[in-house]
This record gives sequence, C-alpha cells and structure tokens, in this order.
Amino acid sequence: MAIPSRNDGQDDDTLAIRVRGMVNRFGPQTVHEDLDLDVRRGEILGVVGGSGTGKSVLMRSILGLRTPDAGSVEVLGVDARSDDTQARLHIQRNTGVLFQDGALFSSLTVGENVQVPLKEHHPDLPERWHYELALLKVKLAGLPADAINKLPSQLSGGMRKRAGLARALALDPPLLFLDEPTAGLDPIGAAAFDRLIKTLQEALGLTVFLITHDLDTLYAICDRVAVLAERKVIAVASLPEIERLDHPWIRDYFHGPRARAARGHTPEPA
Repeated sequence: MAIPSRNDGQDDDTLAIRVRGMVNRFGPQTVHEDLDLDVRRGEILGVVGGSGTGKSVLMRSILGLRTPDAGSVEVLGVDARSDDTQARLHIQRNTGVLFQDGALFSSLTVGENVQVPLKEHHPDLPERWHYELALLKVKLAGLPADAINKLPSQLSGGMRKRAGLARALALDPPLLFLDEPTAGLDPIGAAAFDRLIKTLQEALGLTVFLITHDLDTLYAICDRVAVLAERKVIAVASLPEIERLDHPWIRDYFHGPRARAARGHTPEPA
C-alpha cells in the first residue's frame, strides 16, 4: 500500500501549516531531508517518530525558532522564513506553544507567566486587564483561580502543564503547538489533559500540532497522525490508515500490546 505522506490537491486556504523540502542538519548529521508536511486548519495532528527523528526540531523550525538549512515553511499563510518583522509578529501573535517541561519562569507567579505574552504584544492594555485576561486563561486551562498567585514550584507536575497551557493560550491563538504534553503525568492526569485539549480545540476552533509518544493520546484525540522516519514524514493519515501501512517502525509501534490496549480504550464517538 502506498504511504500517504502528502495531501494531494489540498487547497492551501485550508492549511494552517505547509512545509516543503525542509532540510535540517547539525554538522555532518542530517536530521531532515526533503521533508514535506501539511497541517489542516481545525485538526489535531499527532506527530510521532522514534528517538532522534527530529520531532521537536521540526516544531522549532516551523515556529521560526530554528532556521532550516533548506525548504519553505508557511504558517497561517505567512512565510515563516521571512525576515519581515510584521510577518514574524503575525506568526508569534497567532501561535501558542507548550514546551515539554512547561518552560515557566520560576521566579514569576503563574499569573505573571501568563501575562508575559500579553505585555509583550499588548503593552497598552491597562494592568488590570492583563490580570483579568490571565485569570481567564488560568481558569480555561482547568486550574483553580487561586493558582494565579502561586509560583511554579508550588504546583504539581500536572498543574504546571496547565499553567504552561494557560500561557500558550494567552493571545487567543488559532494555532497551538504541544510538545509531549502528557509526558511525566500519571494515566489519570494524562487522560484528563487529553480531554482538556480536545474540549478547547472544539470550543475555540483550534488547530493543534501535537508531538507525543503517548498512544492513548493518539487514539483519544488526534484526527490524523504524521510519522517521522528516514529523515522525513513518511506518512500522514488517519489512524486506521496508518495501521494498515507496511513499514517496520509503524508495525512495531502501532501493532504492539500497548497499541492494542490504547485502541481498546478509545472512547466511542458521541
């Protein structure tokens, strides 16, 4: 069976992210070679791959945090590799990022962390508005209101993830990047976080680029899955299509006992 790695005939107006021919090298090591990827508006795309396949490198390259050695990247219709200040601001204001470790400022309270992007991009808003908007995002992320005045060190791992999510949502971005959002969480906490992401995606109409190794997350909330292997995206498809592909890594990952268990716990459609 052919591996569906591109969206043939996809209308660019329906794409949140369009990557063509991306190359990423670190000295003599080539991480990505001629990598293509389309992310549709309004979907949750799960990104998977073995260790060293460059999942986080891909995310950082899309966001403009790393400059690829070659290729083109468009984010929400804007050239992500452009040197134009307005183009970069457009991407920054319309994307939110939850890094794997949360990346919160340890010396700032949760509320102050959430206000960082608000103050950077909307410095003219009154301080009270910054606070009220931060409180709204804290609640939206499923945290109690009193968490806004706590330091990250006073929160559990799951609460720090939610605080990082609140900051990622600060500017009401239509495009959300999540790097291993359930890593380090217990199964109950991970499932609750998955439900939160799905609820927010549906309620806010978000597009979600989600790097994960968590099979439960893939089966619970992802519309499609992109598989990184052999220095490129070898497949982008729904899970049933991915499962049918004849590729060694896909067979090992999606047909082992953990995958069978994840499929068995997939919730029925409402």
